[in-house]
Amino acid sequence: MIMYQIDFQKPQAVHFIGIGGISMSGLAEILLDEGFQVSGSDAQKSALTEHLEQKGAKIFIGQRASNIEEGMEVVVYTAAIHEDNPEFACAKERQIPMLSRAELLGEMMRNYRQAVAVSGTHGKTTTTSMLTEILLQAQTDPTISVGGMLDSIQGNIRIGGSDLFVTEACEYTNSFLSFFPTMEIILNIEADHLDFFKDLDDIRHSFHLFTERMPENGTLIINSDIENYKEITEGLSCKIITFGKAQDSTYCAENIAYDEFARPSYDLIKDGEKAGRINLGVTGEHNVYNSLAAIAAAWELGVSVEDMQKGLSGFSGPHRRFEKKGELHGITIIDDYAHHPQEIHATLSAAKNYPHNTLWCVFQPHTYTRTKALMDDFARALAEADQVVLADIFPARETDNLGISSADLAEKIEQLGTKVHYLPSFDDIETFLLENCVNGDLLITMGAGDIVKVGEKLLGQ
Repeated sequence: MIMYQIDFQKPQAVHFIGIGGISMSGLAEILLDEGFQVSGSDAQKSALTEHLEQKGAKIFIGQRASNIEEGMEVVVYTAAIHEDNPEFACAKERQIPMLSRAELLGEMMRNYRQAVAVSGTHGKTTTTSMLTEILLQAQTDPTISVGGMLDSIQGNIRIGGSDLFVTEACEYTNSFLSFFPTMEIILNIEADHLDFFKDLDDIRHSFHLFTERMPENGTLIINSDIENYKEITEGLSCKIITFGKAQDSTYCAENIAYDEFARPSYDLIKDGEKAGRINLGVTGEHNVYNSLAAIAAAWELGVSVEDMQKGLSGFSGPHRRFEKKGELHGITIIDDYAHHPQEIHATLSAAKNYPHNTLWCVFQPHTYTRTKALMDDFARALAEADQVVLADIFPARETDNLGISSADLAEKIEQLGTKVHYLPSFDDIETFLLENCVNGDLLITMGAGDIVKVGEKLLGQ
């Protein structure tokens, strides 16, 4: 079936099913700026839907067939929307052209001379945010779509005036295979989204297909620490740049040191030569390698090392990425979006360099399939904390038909010798933390669901 093509020179009436999502709201805002008539629906009001309303979008709360009004010319939907959704079914019945979120984003990319797509199992939002800070410092005036809230652009979208577009590229449901980038970043390739992919080989295959979407004059920036990364780049005619721990990478870091708040600094090495000293405003060794990816992209885009240094030193991270929420009775409360074992390991490793007595990790597992498939990896990563508190699994798009619960994960962690407490409700967790955390402790709420509410309630936010 031939995909419907939007003519960006002829604004249309576009309806978004699930407009309140972080990516969908960003795309809707870009279309509003281009003069399109935008409407959309979501299950509940949010700051994002209210912002779009202020910009001129028509917002429906609740999803029903009647929201598909006469005159709507295109309907955009997310991967989470099923065919039995009343709006989806109505649009299909009326034969209104339909595009997935990824297809619309891919079409937008075609409008820019340079389109940078940041991919990888984890680190996408942070790396996209780092690159954003560098490009803003260099006054390149880019258009940015990022999967988190970033203070410097006052949200998740920035509409620029140049011919440069930067976005995250998610592999889930092979969304990124709808994109048309001129530059790709691959941060890492790990087993994840196993409700969609068969296994790690299947994921690697998708990333290889992603690289094949690059034009001959394009640039691929890839982490040389990815196992057998040359398998991913095989047969490509575009320029290939590497970053990572290996000394023969195009970009690597030497003499890594940390300040009293676990923020790293390092010597930037390009092609074996020192190019400058980089000081990061975010914590953890993993962010050294995220920053190398951002630097590699910025270098290719003609940005000076000085602008890279200033952009990265002033970057304190997007919301929900090792975000300090506040202090309560001398207890430091931090929130982090980590929901994959590698991310958890990275966050807890960073936390160990942060001033603290006892390191508490309050974790909310995200989806039944991920928890079951990576159970042992989750246990090993979480066991790096001194004390673990587990909430119930956040189901996201899934229903519980796997017979798995946080109690199973608690048992695995306990076997590794780490103290663990399974408390299903947030109220029980908050009471427990108030009774057990003491002055000097570091408390991290962690997960991609709504676990952030625990820390915020403790702080009265």
